[in-house]
Amino acid sequence: MSKPTWQEVAKIAQNHRDDSIRRVEPPIPKIPEPDQLPLDRTDVPKYLLSTEEVVITQTAPEDLVASLASGKYTSTAVTVAFLRRAGLAQALANCITELLPERAVDRAKFLDEHLSKHGKPIGPLHGLPISVKEHIGMKNLGLNAGFVSWWDHKGEEDALVLKILWNAGCVFYARTTQPQTLMHLETSNNLYGVTLNPFNSQLTSGGSSGGEGALIALRGSCLGLGTDIGGSIRSPSANCGLYGLRPSSYRIPVSGWSATMGGQEQVVAVLGPLSTSLGGVKLFMKTVINGRPWLNEPSLVPIPWKDQESYLTSSSGKKLKIGVIWHDGVVKPHPPVMRALQEVVNKLKDVQSVEIVDWKPYKHDEAWSIISSLYFCDGGQEENAAIEASGEPWRPLSKFILKENPSVKKLTVEEIWTWTMKRENYRTQYAKVWNDTATGTSDTGELEGAVDVILCPVGPGAAPPLDCSRYWGYTAQWNVLDYPALVFPVTKVDPIVDVVDQEYRPMNEKDEYNHQLWKSGPEKYKGAPVSLQLVGRRYEDEKVIEAMDFIKENAGLPFANFT
Repeated sequence: MSKPTWQEVAKIAQNHRDDSIRRVEPPIPKIPEPDQLPLDRTDVPKYLLSTEEVVITQTAPEDLVASLASGKYTSTAVTVAFLRRAGLAQALANCITELLPERAVDRAKFLDEHLSKHGKPIGPLHGLPISVKEHIGMKNLGLNAGFVSWWDHKGEEDALVLKILWNAGCVFYARTTQPQTLMHLETSNNLYGVTLNPFNSQLTSGGSSGGEGALIALRGSCLGLGTDIGGSIRSPSANCGLYGLRPSSYRIPVSGWSATMGGQEQVVAVLGPLSTSLGGVKLFMKTVINGRPWLNEPSLVPIPWKDQESYLTSSSGKKLKIGVIWHDGVVKPHPPVMRALQEVVNKLKDVQSVEIVDWKPYKHDEAWSIISSLYFCDGGQEENAAIEASGEPWRPLSKFILKENPSVKKLTVEEIWTWTMKRENYRTQYAKVWNDTATGTSDTGELEGAVDVILCPVGPGAAPPLDCSRYWGYTAQWNVLDYPALVFPVTKVDPIVDVVDQEYRPMNEKDEYNHQLWKSGPEKYKGAPVSLQLVGRRYEDEKVIEAMDFIKENAGLPFANFT
């Protein structure tokens, strides 16, 4: 029997997805033809679902778990609402690899019976539907990681993070798209095609967790799981107007996912949440870490979730000191990003307990040189093999990161050691830069008056047109340093306000490419979310979230409506 072509495998994958959507009950409403849809598709589901379904799916996860625990909503009603809205999201943005209607509804019914019988929820996530990026393994379900040749791979068991979430009472109901190689800041592969940005279908949803980004933007989910090795949680969160956290490494379990180059430790990938709310991010982190995952995944650090006391208040009346990166010295962000930064800074300058200082980027070009040299220490051999095995074509951004990237070389053991030492030296130098922001030391030698968090762009612009996400510097910077980084929505692109700077002269080839994207027509970005990023020191994840809560409240964020 002849081996199926990549096109035949892709057809099987799409048929499997479509069949899973058809099995949702009540049936999912039909949407208009693509040429009849607006560029901004985020409102479309509101007109096709019941009032209760719309209310449920637009409720923040931290509020939804309260309503589920009180019995205001049944888990079954909530699960069906999200299944139906996820089906619509697939038709609008192409973000789903499969829905899980039977197992999700069975789980929801079990949870409803438990609440009815015992009068209390099974755990902190009782009845909450959670969506999952496809390469995070589920037992006996596909695990292709974006490669056609891996279509028949199956999860041997549920990933550890899923076991913890399950024990906390959640419902898994949707699995989402990722790009070929998992190494794009967009989401396109040859199994399912291109995932679109719901706010502007001519733009990318981001990647590599772009299926999650699009699904949550369309409120087909309120909390989802993504992964990040260079921006893959933060890019889709930014492009789709969401909250998304790249945690410090070794806090959230990663065992049970699928990717090439398993075992490499030069650039440690992490797993984290994308959500419609900051509360959803907090809920995820606290629940998973309270599950003590280090008992089953020994590489994790045994640090409990520490939110019992404030990191920002003290008897001395300490201010929140924010360092602002306006641009990284390599690629200047587009006007809407600069405007968002300025608007947030202007709001915070009026807050008495906040101090704003400029942060001078320290050799961010060197950081990219280091991380891009460590991404593919085998010269991209495993990625190449996974693509070539099926005969599938190379996607443009796969070519960009693997074939057009001068840093991709097969390294000797000695060369890996050398680059790893460069990484460690750079981390030490950056730590000194941070320490040098202190204004003094206490009697016990602790730094005083240092920057608490860094406020900076997430990328060099809002969501770009498809196949144009070619600058990783604003996200990968924090991967090489292993700093927690939290993305939050601010505003939307307004081409009338965000005009082209005709006098600007690009600093280099990368800056020229980015500048031309905007110069070629701001109108094509109309309505796209504009987001920013808050960064803290390694293992100060809780501090970053608390600072974000404070900034959000005091600045009145976001400045635009994203629901």
